[in-house]
Amino acid sequence: MKIILDAMGGDNAPEAAVMGAIDAVKSFGIEITLVGRGEEILEVLKKHGIENLPDGMEIANADDVVDMHDDPGSVIHKRKNSSMIIGLKMLSEDKGDAFVSAGSTGALLTGATLIVKRVKGIRRASLGPSVPTKNGGKVVICDCGANAECTPEFLLQFGLVASEYVRNVMGVEKPRVGLLNNGTEDSKGTPLQKEAFALLKDAHEKGLLNFVGNVEARGVPLGEVDVIVCDGFSGNVLLKSIEGTAMFMGSMLKRMFKKNLFSKVGYLLCKSGVKDIVKLLDYREIGGTQLLGIRKPVVKAHGSSDALAFRSALRQAMEAVNGNFTAELEKSLAAMKESTIHD
Repeated sequence: MKIILDAMGGDNAPEAAVMGAIDAVKSFGIEITLVGRGEEILEVLKKHGIENLPDGMEIANADDVVDMHDDPGSVIHKRKNSSMIIGLKMLSEDKGDAFVSAGSTGALLTGATLIVKRVKGIRRASLGPSVPTKNGGKVVICDCGANAECTPEFLLQFGLVASEYVRNVMGVEKPRVGLLNNGTEDSKGTPLQKEAFALLKDAHEKGLLNFVGNVEARGVPLGEVDVIVCDGFSGNVLLKSIEGTAMFMGSMLKRMFKKNLFSKVGYLLCKSGVKDIVKLLDYREIGGTQLLGIRKPVVKAHGSSDALAFRSALRQAMEAVNGNFTAELEKSLAAMKESTIHD
């Protein structure tokens, strides 16, 4: 398996990407192509006392870099020699099995859609990050920012795409799909939610997915569903709220343990448990966000990714390839189309 990595994307490029890739090659036994400015990549190796590129790694030179302020719609033409665009073209030409980048989300989404292309039948690619839940599992939020304005049909496809991703890549046999709403009653929500509810319920009755109904925001981190369907605006607000709450609780725990001598002793007694919680909420351990609906796996790593985060994103890309997610999604889309024809 070969994964293409944008070595120049992100705040800590290229050092974090290069060192994360070296760790991933050793840990997972995969091959990685680093796309970026060759001289800068070699300088990173030299800095860390590495004379030669490790076995399983190669460099594809790219002189340009997509800037975070670039217009996403113009990067394909204006930044055609950038590490991101060259990497996506390599993926589309089957020179790798997946692509990872910590660069601009908008540029990556646009580039993946126009260069790698969407799965046939998918109207919009979506972002589907996974967040930990109370019961020890994960929930995929789809969409979390790629599509701020949606139609009911978009939300139906988000549910189908994310459900197949969770089933094939995350190993949940029958993912529970919920619709984000301001109440659990069937009649709740705006016209968008009401119409999407009807479509998701119909898909459930046809056996296309396991729709469990409306879910309030508080039920998401509690593990009430495996997939939460929403428009990109609402999904982004939900994700940032969960992240902010986790950061708030972490700071409150830290303040509590530093309060006095007894609380410091208490911390020593439960230190391992606290570390487990922190690790669970650490985005660097989770990896990145896969662009769902693209023909081949494209993973968006966090812009501030360090070496550990890149290693995790590369692991996530590897798992996506092994899950053969796209092939299963195409079968589900065909089944949905067939059921619509016979209605």
